[in-house]
Amino acid sequence: MDALSVNDGNANGGRRSVWGYEESWMAAESPGSLDMEAFASQARADNAVVFIAVHGGVGEDGRLQALFEQEGVMFTGCRAEASGVCMDKVATGGALSALTSEGIFSAAKRVLPTAELCQLVTDDAALDATWHSLVSELASDALSDGAICIKPASDGCSTGVARLEAASDLKAYAEALLSGAGCLPPNTLSSPHSIIELPSPPPPALLFEPFISSADIRVVKSRDRGEMLDWVGESRWLEVTVGVMGTKGAMRALSPSVTLRESGAVLSLEEKFQGGTGVNLTPPPIEMVPQAAQEAVKHRIARVADALGIEGFARIDAFMHADSGEIIVIEANTVPGMTPSTVLYHQALDETPPLRPGQFLRSVVDYGLQRRTGVPHLYPRAEK
Repeated sequence: MDALSVNDGNANGGRRSVWGYEESWMAAESPGSLDMEAFASQARADNAVVFIAVHGGVGEDGRLQALFEQEGVMFTGCRAEASGVCMDKVATGGALSALTSEGIFSAAKRVLPTAELCQLVTDDAALDATWHSLVSELASDALSDGAICIKPASDGCSTGVARLEAASDLKAYAEALLSGAGCLPPNTLSSPHSIIELPSPPPPALLFEPFISSADIRVVKSRDRGEMLDWVGESRWLEVTVGVMGTKGAMRALSPSVTLRESGAVLSLEEKFQGGTGVNLTPPPIEMVPQAAQEAVKHRIARVADALGIEGFARIDAFMHADSGEIIVIEANTVPGMTPSTVLYHQALDETPPLRPGQFLRSVVDYGLQRRTGVPHLYPRAEK
C-alpha cells in the first residue's frame, strides 16, 4: 500500500502530486512501521488517497476498505460492500443471476466446509458418497466433461484451483490440505497438471463447480511457416481475463486477454503473474475470435462490473464463447495482482489512444479521489 497526498484540501486547485508535473513536489517521509488504525489516521490527516495493492485476503475482502470508509480515508478501487461480494464466489453468482437473459451466466455451485471434507479422508465410503453427490449435482452440466472444479470459496487467482475426475482426486486434495502441504506436486491428480499451490492456512470452505471444457490457443511450430497459433479442442469456449475501469455504474471493459496454456487444465500462478512464463494474447486474434464477439464480451463484462458494484478498477475472469460473445463468469478480482507482467497493462496499451502503465495508475488514483470530490481527470494524460 502507498499513501499518496494528492490534495491540499481544495479540490479545485493547489494539488500536490507524487508525479510532480506543474504541481509542487511533496517529499516522501522515511518508511516506518504503523498499525492499520494509525496508518488510516495519518492518511486522513494528510488528505491522501491510499492505493490498495494487497491482492487477496484483508486487502480484497472488504475489511481494509471498511476501515478506510469508517475513518474517512480516500482509497482506490471498490468499496467494502462490493469487495465482500466479489470475494465470495457464491455471492458473486447470486448477484449475477438476473443477467442470464443478457448472455451472462455463472456456473452451478456447491460449498462444503473444509473441516467436513478433511474428516472424510479416513472414511472411504463417506468420501465416495460425497463424490458421487457432487458429480450428480454438478458434472451433468452440458458444458462439463464430467469433471469437477474445486477452489477456495473466498479467494482469488489460481491458488487451490484444481480439476477433479475421481474420488481419489478429492481424497488427495483433502489430504494435502489436512497435512498442511503448500502444494500438490505435478501430476498428483488423475489429469496431467503442473504444480498446484494450496492456500495456507486452509480456507474455511471449499467451492465445487462443474469443470467447464474450454479450448486452448497454443503456439505450434511449422517447418514451412515458422510459429503459428493453433486452436486446440472442439469447444468454442475460451478462458479470458478482462480488466475494467471507471466510476460506479459507468464501468468500461478493456480488451480481453487469452493466456497460452503451457500444461494442465488450470493456469498456474506463474503463468498468470510471472513475466516470461505465461504468454498473453491481447486481444485474441480476430481470425479465432471475431471482432463482433470481442465487442459483445466487453459489453457484457462491463454489465457484470456494474451489477457487482465495482468501481475504480478490477479484473474479471470468465469463459467467453468465441462466436456469440456470451460469457460464464468465473470470478471478479477487485484488487488484481499488479506485477509488472499483469495483463491489465497490456489491455490498457490496447486502448485508443494507448494508456501507458503510469497513466493507467494515475487514472486509478483519480477515480479514488473523484469519489470524494466529484471532480474527474485531475491528472494530465501526457507522459513526461
